[in-house]
Amino acid sequence: MLEQSVCFLNWTVVNAPHSLSTPSLTETLVALIRAKTVTQSDLDAAALFTLDAVANSLAGRNSGPGKVLFDWWRSSSNAAPDPGREAFLMAALCHILETDDLHRESVVHPGCVVIPAVWSLAKNRNTGGRQVLIAILQGFEAATRVGMAVGPEHYRIWHNTATCGPFGSAMAAASLLDLDDTQAVHALGNAGSQSSGLWEFLETGAMTKHLHAGHAAEAGIRSAELAAYGFTGPPKILEGEKGFFRAACPDADPEAVIHEPDAPWQLTRTSIKPWPSCRHTHPAIDAAEELRTRLVADGKDPANIREVEVATYRAALDVCNRPRAATDYEAKFSLQHTVAAALLFPEVNFEAFGPEARERCADLALRVKVEVADPWASAYPRSWGGHVRVRMADGDETEAERTNAKGDPEAPLDRNEMIGKADMLLRHGGISAPQTIIDGILGLASGEPLPRIDLA
Repeated sequence: MLEQSVCFLNWTVVNAPHSLSTPSLTETLVALIRAKTVTQSDLDAAALFTLDAVANSLAGRNSGPGKVLFDWWRSSSNAAPDPGREAFLMAALCHILETDDLHRESVVHPGCVVIPAVWSLAKNRNTGGRQVLIAILQGFEAATRVGMAVGPEHYRIWHNTATCGPFGSAMAAASLLDLDDTQAVHALGNAGSQSSGLWEFLETGAMTKHLHAGHAAEAGIRSAELAAYGFTGPPKILEGEKGFFRAACPDADPEAVIHEPDAPWQLTRTSIKPWPSCRHTHPAIDAAEELRTRLVADGKDPANIREVEVATYRAALDVCNRPRAATDYEAKFSLQHTVAAALLFPEVNFEAFGPEARERCADLALRVKVEVADPWASAYPRSWGGHVRVRMADGDETEAERTNAKGDPEAPLDRNEMIGKADMLLRHGGISAPQTIIDGILGLASGEPLPRIDLA
């Protein structure tokens, strides 16, 4: 497979840094990405994803962790921030409310890392909209292709957005800074050496997850900036004997990095979240909302549900098996709470995770039983699905299932829904007239310059 991809990309010894006889995976990845064709449809999609990420960042200001981040930001040390520090803030904010995008096969949230990196670099460079969106497409591609190769065991301990994200921000920054292929490889090599981010924060609901996105964005920018000055990085950071896969990925599939070079841009295969919780909860929320609608239409009160059974895939239980949720954040990572909320409330919105909602859902959440079962288990991560069965107090049963959740490429939010979501997020972030921001970002696809938005 590697030899075929090398042939496809027409690599030669002259192209490869250090005169390697066979290009490294990083070298091949850079060439693969830069050989891909960009259509107007791709640019339009990238503009919508940019809108989603910027709206998430602005909405993230209206949160406990967001206020902490701004207390830090307003300190004297950030009086004259550089692009890396600005990207750190924007990326951390983007990942707070659990409404940012998600690429299923890599289990990476690429938008919260790549788009802040591009935005912070482009804002003072008079960069055209097309160049901005191409950099975003390339950044998504790098982060998700590395993510598709890390293997499921990596995700049990490591947070893929944190570990694979730096490759994406570095690739995007390399595009904006006009780095040549050799420099781009150095940038990805050094970004990959900074891959980090562990799931331990879930044990206490700590704010660490937001730090992961911020660091991943900043690390990629810093690596690309240094590469522009000749700072070198390891070309075999992925597959080397002391590289990323060997260190942190016991069941890695290195060839997945360069698999299907002619596939559509991975950005177009990325899901958008319609609900503000971990994406692993969304197939069950989607099915449970259908069941609530059905019960109400039949004149049955969801309060009379006796028990609920949820069947899903292993990763969903690894991250979201939490019968009792003591905080908003724990509720966002609880299959039990989110299913109970979808059954009891007409809408799973930000309020569905607050103290009153958690109290109302607590009893039913304890009666939500979760298990790993096929076909959902074997289909993951190609598809994220699940099955929900409800038993009423009178003995009646009803069930629903999802092969793909709302917001997946197979069940996408349409353009108006995407704009509506952004409008909601922007208003949540204190923007009283969001349309100017919406129009400015969507205008990037027509070549308009980056709009001026004051994040602080």
